[in-house]
Amino acid sequence: MNNATIFAADRTTHVKIVVIALVASIAVLLVGITARNTTAAGTTARIQVAGPAVKAGKPVAISHNDATAIR
Repeated sequence: MNNATIFAADRTTHVKIVVIALVASIAVLLVGITARNTTAAGTTARIQVAGPAVKAGKPVAISHNDATAIR
């Protein structure tokens, strides 16, 4: 029996690969479903603000050139 490569494998080897992939995908799906946080589903997010509002000032243009001028 030469099942070392996917091209030379027989039908039962292919079925085993498909079954293992299906079981692994179902396991990942179940872990993902059970891992979600359902306690915060009914609550809304609240922002707490402390202090005065800060408004933007006038726009400033900044330029900087480190190149050495050789003349």
